[in-house]
Amino acid sequence: MSAKKRKKGRDETPDESADGAAASEGGVPEDAAPLAEDGAPTDAEEVDELIAAEDADVEVSESGNSLDADIDHILSEAGQAEIAEYRDRAARAEAELANFRTRVERDRAANRDAVIAEVIRTLLPAIDDLDRAAQHGDLEGSPLELVAQKLRTGFEKYGLRKVGEVGEAFDPNFHEAIVQLPKPDVTANEVGDVIEVGYALNDRLIRPAKVAVFTPES
Repeated sequence: MSAKKRKKGRDETPDESADGAAASEGGVPEDAAPLAEDGAPTDAEEVDELIAAEDADVEVSESGNSLDADIDHILSEAGQAEIAEYRDRAARAEAELANFRTRVERDRAANRDAVIAEVIRTLLPAIDDLDRAAQHGDLEGSPLELVAQKLRTGFEKYGLRKVGEVGEAFDPNFHEAIVQLPKPDVTANEVGDVIEVGYALNDRLIRPAKVAVFTPES
């Protein structure tokens, strides 16, 4: 038995003995499958294929970073557009609020003038009576003279003014012609006489003046 074993040992080839020795010493056989960097087995048959696969992973990773950057850029642009839209809405809302306030103030002033005009209109008969008394000299030195002065002063503070004076041009917007009298030296219609004084509150006509009108002779 020992002879056969020795013979069998002599029949072994040097290459096989070297491969065994290399394997026993921790070497890697030439036909062994290559390993990845972490020591795990890989399906790549060549080392170049393994390197190419690792390079591909790097490219995919760089492409992923670029995609993340594109997403961040898109989100940033969307956020800026949304902020701009909100600013535009706020500006329009502020302008609408300012216009609303202007309309409210204008309507408030118009309503105020309308109320004052209505109050004065109801008091016009009393004012007419005081004016007639003043023309006849009945107010001078009487207690009513002071009352008439206070009424006129109070109404003037609100912008009340008389309409209709002799010699001014006839204006149908403020004058009501009761009678027309042709006159040789007149070139345009003018107020010849005031029958009843008119009143206006600022630009609002409360009562037109009733007048006699001088007209040019035809």
